[in-house]
Amino acid sequence: MKPVDLRSDTITKPTDAMRRVMAEAEVGDDVFGEDPSVNALQDKVAELFGMEAALFVTSGTMGNQLAIKCHTEPGDEVICEENCHSFNYEAGGPAFLSAVQLRPLPGVRGVITTEQIDAAIRPPDHHFPRSQLVVIENTHNRAGGAIFPLEEIKKIRALTRERHLKVHLDGARIWNAHIATGIPLQEYGRHFDSITVCLSKGLGAPVGSVLAGSRAFIDRAHRFRKIWGGGMRQAGIIAAAGLYAIEHHLARLAEDHARAQKLAQCLSSHPKVRVDMQATQTNIVIADFHETGLKAPDIVVTMKEHGLYCIAFSPTKLRMVTHLDLKDEDIDRAVQIIDKVLQEKLT
Repeated sequence: MKPVDLRSDTITKPTDAMRRVMAEAEVGDDVFGEDPSVNALQDKVAELFGMEAALFVTSGTMGNQLAIKCHTEPGDEVICEENCHSFNYEAGGPAFLSAVQLRPLPGVRGVITTEQIDAAIRPPDHHFPRSQLVVIENTHNRAGGAIFPLEEIKKIRALTRERHLKVHLDGARIWNAHIATGIPLQEYGRHFDSITVCLSKGLGAPVGSVLAGSRAFIDRAHRFRKIWGGGMRQAGIIAAAGLYAIEHHLARLAEDHARAQKLAQCLSSHPKVRVDMQATQTNIVIADFHETGLKAPDIVVTMKEHGLYCIAFSPTKLRMVTHLDLKDEDIDRAVQIIDKVLQEKLT
């Protein structure tokens, strides 16, 4: 029987319809700006978020690192939340690629407040790095798919304008926030100087992300993408998959959210498993097994032996992510496997 794979929403395979679109994609040389499918994808994302321009890149990490590079100068400081992707999962890129330092602030479910940011902005003293950029992640991976509240985003935007800082959105899963809240993508877009969105997570494309911002910003990002080896040639084959994903897989994210809720509720019903249901707002479930006395890496191994794949997120926590390739019966089977493993381990 095929395993139930809840490791990530990045593990999805292109659908047959998506593969047909990829095979038939009109292509050109994207380094010369001549790939019509890439251009169409870039124009589409820029329009969706109300931005002037956009740039197709290989990954969310590249998009975020390009944004940091383009908004800062060496020696600057970037304010972020301590569990965000750019601080934890981008291989020290800000230091390596942009010669900037990050100032991580403690958040609640991935949210840092305007007051925290205001207090963290450096005074104009040459002893200090220059505070130049705020990075927000929405939805927040390590917070269990929690959504960054729009009202707080608005207040942060007002503060950064007043204090002359830029704001970048790591919107790898902003699609999920949009579907969960009903907030228009353009409404999110108007509060940021730049946005990175991923096509290869919830939307199910095989590869790629898009960075959006002003024309001047994207022109600068295009140069650094080339320097970093990110220029692609007939990239329309994969850009076409991204376009198809936006047009056909966006609304269905609600199905992933419903399945994550079902999974979270089943997990939290176990007397020794804890799930933050208030943080479980989209397609990510983080379950804490601390009270069982079991170690997360050991649980992962046993789960895999029974046909359920997930990820250890800490010594006691597991992460499970719902996605395009799952059906309702997969969630039912996952719950059965979890119950069986816990029964075996705790008796």
